[in-house]
Amino acid sequence: MSSRSESADVVVCGGAAIGSSVAFHLAADPGFTGKVIVIETDPTYRFAASALSAASIRQQFSSPVNIRISMHGIDFLRNIGGHLAVDGEAPAIDLHEGGYLYLAGPEGSAVLAANHAIQSREGADIALYAADMLRSKFSWLNVEDIACGAFGLSGEGWFDGWALLLAFRRKARALGVDYRQGEVARYVVEGGRVAAVELTDGGRIACGAAVNATGTHGARLAATAGVAIPVRSMKRNVFTWTCRGDVGACPLLIDTSGVWCRPEGGRGVDGQLFIGGASPPAGADREWIETDPDVREPDWSFFEETVWPALAHRIPAFEEIKPGRAWTGPYDMNGLDHNAIIGPAIGVPNLYLANGFSGHGLQQSPAVGRGLAEHIAHGRYLTLDLAELGHARIVGNRPLRESNVI
Repeated sequence: MSSRSESADVVVCGGAAIGSSVAFHLAADPGFTGKVIVIETDPTYRFAASALSAASIRQQFSSPVNIRISMHGIDFLRNIGGHLAVDGEAPAIDLHEGGYLYLAGPEGSAVLAANHAIQSREGADIALYAADMLRSKFSWLNVEDIACGAFGLSGEGWFDGWALLLAFRRKARALGVDYRQGEVARYVVEGGRVAAVELTDGGRIACGAAVNATGTHGARLAATAGVAIPVRSMKRNVFTWTCRGDVGACPLLIDTSGVWCRPEGGRGVDGQLFIGGASPPAGADREWIETDPDVREPDWSFFEETVWPALAHRIPAFEEIKPGRAWTGPYDMNGLDHNAIIGPAIGVPNLYLANGFSGHGLQQSPAVGRGLAEHIAHGRYLTLDLAELGHARIVGNRPLRESNVI
């Protein structure tokens, strides 16, 4: 990138799913006619969370704002061609509404029922099944220690996250957004506002507003503007395996242990392919350092000691599997409440935060991109109020608790 100085109305720092969604929505907004530049360190996105996640979407949250965000998200994905087609060519994101199945034992059944009541009030298509109904619908499932399960009848499932990221980017560029390869070193703050974005190569871009969508680098970059956010980088393993046994129409299953799995693609010669993993054990965050050269090595001991035993207990057919490949992806984890931090930064009003998604970034990218674009272009949220996820709750230490964390 050139070291010369230039200017833009909005500089988006980070060009993965969130940043590219913001850029697309800005460029598509009839009320915005400014120049948008997106700065992305690695345009291959090889190590971006958007490319390495499980790429799924659910309405089974316990907070209404997250449910509304994902309800917009599923509508966006269902109608992807109407939003992101370029020259009449609609992107193929392979959306599969296979549902989520959250399981609860006796001690967790009240929480699952309370969550279901909130989801139903918000219009989410979720069914709450007792153990006998689960046994009837999912004959391959061991429910001996299960009290109930919540199943997404529609509006939940998985998709090609890489394809969605590229579709946002392609559409944004078709609408005139300028993408640049580079690394943002710091924000230049003057008079309580971001005046410019400074790059590591010495380049400087003056701007009317800046968006921090840099994932696991978000806290470091925000700090250059004097803004503190409790976002850190977390390592999450995703494992694959094949199973010859009959696991029927398996949804994305979340066990009481925190272990999860879902099908991936069709059935091959070695059986059905699955992917899965688990939330890090409580009290052992498995935190990783971004500069550690070994960070991208999957932890197979975690699979053998934690993931596989829990899955084999829950789905007996998984007692005999053939392990496949695995990968490790980064989560920008919000240590306060595992929810995203969205909107203008307290004290620096033209710095817009899109950080700490804690694994929800892909599914939330349509609504978050739209919301931030509205706030930048019009000074407020127009269609879905995201203020509950704003920076003020971080400053005031008021966590938005989410009981359905995975």
